[in-house]
Amino acid sequence: MQGTPRDILRSVFGFDDFRSPQDAVIETVVGGRDALVLMPTGGGKSLCYQVPALAMPGTAIVVSPLIALMQDQVAALRELGVAAAFLNSSLSADEAREVFRRLHAGELDLLYVAPERLMMPGMLERLAEVNVNLVAIDEAHCVSQWGHDFRPEYIRLGELADRFPGIPRIALTATADEATREEIVGRLRLDDARRFVSGFDRPNIRYRISQGAGGSRDRLLRFVREEHPGEAGIVYCLSRKKVEQTAEWLTKQGLVALPYHAGLSAEHRREVQERFLAEEGVIVVATIAFGMGIDKPDVRFVAHLNLPKSIEAYYQETGRAGRDGLPADAWMDYGLQDVLTLRQMMAGSEADERIKRIERTKLDAMLGLTEMTTCRRQALLAYFGETLAEPCGNCDNCLEPPETWDATVAAQKALSCIHRTGQRFGVNYLVSVLRGEADDRMRRFGHDRISTFGIGTELSAAAWRGLFRQLIARGLIAVDAEGHGGLHLDPSARAVLRGEEALRLRPETKRAKTKRRERSGQAPVPAEDEPLWESLRAQRKRLAEEQGIPPYMVFSDATLKHMLEVRPSSLEEMSAVSGVGEHKLEKYGEGFLRLLAAHDG
Repeated sequence: MQGTPRDILRSVFGFDDFRSPQDAVIETVVGGRDALVLMPTGGGKSLCYQVPALAMPGTAIVVSPLIALMQDQVAALRELGVAAAFLNSSLSADEAREVFRRLHAGELDLLYVAPERLMMPGMLERLAEVNVNLVAIDEAHCVSQWGHDFRPEYIRLGELADRFPGIPRIALTATADEATREEIVGRLRLDDARRFVSGFDRPNIRYRISQGAGGSRDRLLRFVREEHPGEAGIVYCLSRKKVEQTAEWLTKQGLVALPYHAGLSAEHRREVQERFLAEEGVIVVATIAFGMGIDKPDVRFVAHLNLPKSIEAYYQETGRAGRDGLPADAWMDYGLQDVLTLRQMMAGSEADERIKRIERTKLDAMLGLTEMTTCRRQALLAYFGETLAEPCGNCDNCLEPPETWDATVAAQKALSCIHRTGQRFGVNYLVSVLRGEADDRMRRFGHDRISTFGIGTELSAAAWRGLFRQLIARGLIAVDAEGHGGLHLDPSARAVLRGEEALRLRPETKRAKTKRRERSGQAPVPAEDEPLWESLRAQRKRLAEEQGIPPYMVFSDATLKHMLEVRPSSLEEMSAVSGVGEHKLEKYGEGFLRLLAAHDG
């Protein structure tokens, strides 16, 4: 299925234009050069290797970490008329033999395979006999030992540089800070790869965070009923026990809520995934074990009933909402007990002290995000090295500015204390200096005699820690994660120290937000179009059930919405609808045209 990338984009995938930097990535790969691609979830990463795979002769090998993920992607490609297959443990011996037959016959455009299967000597020998046109490594952050989804099998993938010399390799991920990017490049031997960082912003997601003391389930129920009735969502909890209890409670309230965690059987987890993909309005209550293998575009909300352990984890999990680009919510209600639990888990882990320090630093950054009084999206993007010039207008702090206090003087004391102690001590030590709590170590350093000793008795230790976390989140203080967690001043702190910039921060005791908000749910359509919208969805669901595939694989919500707006009356007009390629036009076009005509008639 060769042709120009743009021809393939239109005829196969049904899109008129590439999003930046898809076209540049594809040009790089087709030109034979390696690439590292960081693109937010829903930004179109898959097209960066699927289009080159179809544009070049041969077969693309796609490394994918989870069975469910590769099965979904292969099913979606087959719906587009693409010759794709996967090799994993779900196949029978006869099915696997048929895949190998098609591979050696040159009949496959893409072959998805798990890293452990790929690196088996027999598999690599088979691929040596095949015309491989590129190797794509999806979810590349799994190679990072500091990442939230570390997979040991990914470590060996650097060997592919020797196994496939001259064959372009492309590594893709939605989540990687600067340190993780360098680790990906080093471990996968992508030193000469062209790097593409297209930005981490997901403007369609509304971020909302509150800290409450009890009642979080009731607030979650009110949020779902008022803003996302009958819509798909994911609720993340920290423990298996809380997953079970929350799913059972939501079910008793009349919602379709299914538990998912690593303690359930593989068969049970598979059934939950299949229901979540195939049915509408299913809520999965899960630990972090759920989600990486789910390629469902119409998840309208992701809720957290516990605090994630890092901003990377939070970004990855919330990114599973709104992959279709339509409005979605990232909602969190956490308690102070979460902080204690996470810290206890970190302290009790068998990791060495260096890793524990990094984990503590990541948790403090996550806490800083929760305590922000300014735009959360600006802070979230800044964590990944990206600048958002103006407040987003689509997070809780922008929509409903929180209560604050004038923390300028307290911040000056904290920043001065960091400077006076040599910019190498952690939060707890600095708090003790500010509160005048000397010990032998402090006396040994002489810090019981400096000007900032004892000048902060007006605040509690907890209030000082909260202030330090917020100063870190604002970027006024940096943490030496690789060292011993010592704090040092960022150049931007000078303006606060000199009194040139006032600082207002969130109080340590926060109110849980209860104000009802306008619904930010699924494809908003005018009231007069709702009957046709529901008819289009019903038609999609019927076609999906006939074929045993999820509804979104027929057409996404975004495609149906565009169809509703364009109102095509011929196959030619239908072909201009975003997401309607040649294969789907032939397969579904007439049926949807008849439905549109009946309503317009």
